[in-house]
Amino acid sequence: MRSHRGFSLIELLLVVAVILIIASIAVPNFLKSRLRANEASAIASLRMINTAAVTYSITYPDMGFPAQLTTLGGANPCTAASSTQACLIDDSLSQGIKSGYNFVWAGDGAVPSVSFMVTGTPQVVGGSGQRMFCSDQTGVIHYDPTGSGCTPTSLVLQ
Repeated sequence: MRSHRGFSLIELLLVVAVILIIASIAVPNFLKSRLRANEASAIASLRMINTAAVTYSITYPDMGFPAQLTTLGGANPCTAASSTQACLIDDSLSQGIKSGYNFVWAGDGAVPSVSFMVTGTPQVVGGSGQRMFCSDQTGVIHYDPTGSGCTPTSLVLQ
């Protein structure tokens, strides 16, 4: 009589069940980690935009702050910075999209510009990020925990 070696159907089902249980625990934790990483990236992006805006206003004092977010970027590689393409931030960030967040710049329309407001909104609230962030020429970053409606009077990020 031959001896059949291998796993029985019960053993295979048991292994699959254990893997599914482990996956059901790990996936939500992974999604929370990704959400937190996107929020951290959005905060870092706002800090970078603020620094670039101040650098722009110092470099081009007759312009003040830039009129648009795209002004802070430039083609890659950027060989000749100008007041229309300052090459201060990554071009993808200057287009307003990074790590699950959309960034919108609102200038004051004056020349030279003395104020601005930049917001970072999650592309999918609860999916790519939970909180909406905003900042202005003061450099203080504010947030709205609901993901919509951040203003300079919102909670301050500590």
